[in-house]
Amino acid sequence: MNLSQQAAHLAHDHQFLGADHDDNARRTLWVVLLTVVMMVGEIVAGYLTGSMALLADGLHMATHAGALGIAAAAYGFARRNAGNRRFSFGTGKVGDLAGFASAIILGLVALGIAGESLVRLFQPTRVAFAEATLIAVVGLLVNILSAWLLGGGHGHHHHDHGHGHHHAHEHHEHHEHHEHLRAQGDNNLRSAYVHVLADALTSVLAIAALLAGRYLGWVWLDPVMGLVGALVIARWSYALIKSSAAVLLDASDEQVAGQIRASVEGPGDASIVDLHVWQVGPGARAAIVSVVAQASLSAEVVRARLAALPGLSHLTLELRSV
Repeated sequence: MNLSQQAAHLAHDHQFLGADHDDNARRTLWVVLLTVVMMVGEIVAGYLTGSMALLADGLHMATHAGALGIAAAAYGFARRNAGNRRFSFGTGKVGDLAGFASAIILGLVALGIAGESLVRLFQPTRVAFAEATLIAVVGLLVNILSAWLLGGGHGHHHHDHGHGHHHAHEHHEHHEHHEHLRAQGDNNLRSAYVHVLADALTSVLAIAALLAGRYLGWVWLDPVMGLVGALVIARWSYALIKSSAAVLLDASDEQVAGQIRASVEGPGDASIVDLHVWQVGPGARAAIVSVVAQASLSAEVVRARLAALPGLSHLTLELRSV
């Protein structure tokens, strides 16, 4: 095999999109359309009936429609540019960028809900309980349907290990490591799912508060439930910001790094002197490994040791003999 043939044999792409990328994109788009229809319906109905409750809920849904639209656009951009050489490691992290942006929007929504709740707690306003309850019930049904369309969020991921150097990964079973990869899956789908959950939570809390206000006279419960919902949503927002920011900043994946060290150094004939492991897409990791080894150890042997690790989709290996 001549040099050009060897180069062609070793050439590989950098498409690290999740295995469920296109399916998740379709689901997210359906949820966007459903949210927009609900939003427009509430705004139009609110305008025709003069209901501020309808108008307010419609405008609230507009923020979620915008965030879900970001998620849908991110899937499309990542797919269209998957082979674009401008992106050194592909577009697998576009979803994390969208997830980060959506999490910021979610945090702003939580602040808005908390601010409005505090105002209403100290300055109670008249509430049309029957009308508002109907709106909340319809909103909850829409969110349940949206959650179903999203397939239950980030719990339904599969991981494509066929990219890069390690095509045999998909045949290796490593339960603990797969659970780790699943926990750090598609932040774009996760952000869409969290927005749906946030809407569902506010609907449930609103229904409880409105029923208590209508039948028990507990008008104060409505803004209190608003504060509770804002705190929960803010916590979800923080968790999503933290996980997506870690991917965007190429935070080291310590569990995978530990697996690499154990695989390379386990036989006792090699030592890792420099190691970088980071996420390049849902369930996909890249690694730069610098190894000092005995002269008899070849690079092919070191690569073979790492070939058993699931999710290690791109490997750059430096081997120094002593």
